[in-house]
Amino acid sequence: MDIVPRHLVKLTVGVARRYHRMEVDQRCHTPKGPVLFVANHGFGGVFDLNLLAFAAAYQQVGDRRRVSVLTHAIAWKLGVGRLVNMFDGIPADHDTALRALDSGDHVLVFPGGDIDGFKSWQDRNKIMFDGRTGFARLAIDAGVPIVPVVTAGAGESLFVLSSGRGAARRLGLDRVLRLKTFPVSFSAPWGFNVGLVGLLPYLPLPTKITTTVLPAMQAEEGETAEDFGRRVHAVMDRKLSAMTAKRIPLLG
Repeated sequence: MDIVPRHLVKLTVGVARRYHRMEVDQRCHTPKGPVLFVANHGFGGVFDLNLLAFAAAYQQVGDRRRVSVLTHAIAWKLGVGRLVNMFDGIPADHDTALRALDSGDHVLVFPGGDIDGFKSWQDRNKIMFDGRTGFARLAIDAGVPIVPVVTAGAGESLFVLSSGRGAARRLGLDRVLRLKTFPVSFSAPWGFNVGLVGLLPYLPLPTKITTTVLPAMQAEEGETAEDFGRRVHAVMDRKLSAMTAKRIPLLG
C-alpha cells in the first residue's frame, strides 16, 4: 500500500470512528506470526463499513504487519481491481491467500461473501457463511491460527428489505458475476434501489458500530476443515447474538 492510500485509509477510519462511535473490545493479543482474520459482513462488499471497523480494531491491536484483504472477483469484473489492489485487496482464491500468508502477511477474509454482505434487515444480527468452510482449509494448509473478528451495527446503516436471492438466481448473476444476491434496499442518496447499493458507496445512517477481536483458534488434532469452519462460525455467531441481545437499532 503506497503512502497516499495509507493516509486516505487513516483519515476515513478516523471519520468513521467518530460518526459511528466505534468501540473495540480486544479479548487477547494477536499471535506473533501471520494469522487469518475471519470477519463478518455488515452490509455491502467493497464499501462495507465492517472493513472500516476492522481497520479501527487493527489499529488498536497495534500490529504493523500488512493485512491482505481477500476480495470478491466482482471488483475486477467491474474494473476497480487496480483500486482494490492499492488498498491491499487481493483476489479471493486459495492459492493467492496461501502466497500472502507464506510471505508473512496477515490475511483478512469475509467467508460469507455476498450472502452475508447483502442480507436483509431481519437477518442483520446473524452471521451467514452459507456453509462455506474454505477459510478453515486455508488456515490448516497454511499452518496459521484463525482470529475471529465480530462486528455489530453496520447492518443498520440502511434498510435492506430483501436479499434478492430469488431474483439473482432468475437473472443468472451467479453464472455471470458470481453473485447469489440482488438486494432490495432503501438508503441515501439512492432511495429505493434494487441491486446496486453495496456495490456503490451510500450515505450510511449514524449507527453505532462495535467490534470484538476474539482469541485465536486452531484446528484440533484430526479435525476436518469442515468441522473447524463450523466451529469458528458457531463461536462468531454466538458472540454476535450476545453483542446484539439488548441492542437498540442505530443507538447501540
